[in-house]
Amino acid sequence: MKIILASNSPRRKELLKLIIPEFDIIPSNINETLEEGVTLEERIKNLAYQKAKSVFENTTGNRIIIGADTIVSKDDKIYGKPKDKANAKQMIKELIQGDRVHRVITGLAIIIEESGKIREYKTSETTKVYLKEMEDEEIEKWINTGKAIDKAGAYAIQGEFSVFIEKIEGNYTSVVGLPINKVYDIIKRDIFNFKSMI
Repeated sequence: MKIILASNSPRRKELLKLIIPEFDIIPSNINETLEEGVTLEERIKNLAYQKAKSVFENTTGNRIIIGADTIVSKDDKIYGKPKDKANAKQMIKELIQGDRVHRVITGLAIIIEESGKIREYKTSETTKVYLKEMEDEEIEKWINTGKAIDKAGAYAIQGEFSVFIEKIEGNYTSVVGLPINKVYDIIKRDIFNFKSMI
């Protein structure tokens, strides 16, 4: 059974390798626009599904396609990837205001075709992240590493920024970008001999 990750994210690649040593990577090229009129959880699940579906429709045979997407949200405001350093600084400042807690929501979609039968799964994982207070110099130092620009919310829970994480309530790998606990559970439940594949 071929396994394909529909993402070029190095973080998702590293996480998936923890449970699946060998898989292909085929990034999806969909327009990543969140739909209106539904909950954030539904939006992110649907976006993850669109990614997986796009790759699924361009591949054939017995295969497992894994799609995921992650958003950061505080007080119903969505924080995507910052446009520049100034935008990144503003994001961090907003995330540490008030109670310094925000949500990280990761949508997961898995599409499996086996012997002509197709099965689809959509789910999401929400984790609360509590940040510490940060001085302006600390924010500047983090942003000047250049690692804030390509990350939703302008930070990564792993690496240097981890010293500013007070605690989390939920799943750590979901905050990084792929809830591998759910990936494992879905595939294990669906594929009888999955444990022999890893």
